[in-house]
Amino acid sequence: MEETRQHPPVDEQKRRLRGFLWHLAIYVVVSAACVVINLMVDPDTPWFVLPLVGWGSALALHVAYVMGLFKVFSGK
Repeated sequence: MEETRQHPPVDEQKRRLRGFLWHLAIYVVVSAACVVINLMVDPDTPWFVLPLVGWGSALALHVAYVMGLFKVFSGK
């Protein structure tokens, strides 16, 4: 007998994608602001890289969630 995977409803997928797009848009705006502030205040020390990498890793986890990659761990 074949085991079938249940996919979340389309509304749930759209909600997840919309949440990710908001997260991405805010990330881009804040990252750009950090770069501008860094270059204006202290151009010799590139501290803007730290928030970009930290928040970028959280954004990567959000992508994995939207794609449904965490379902592997939940057994669903």
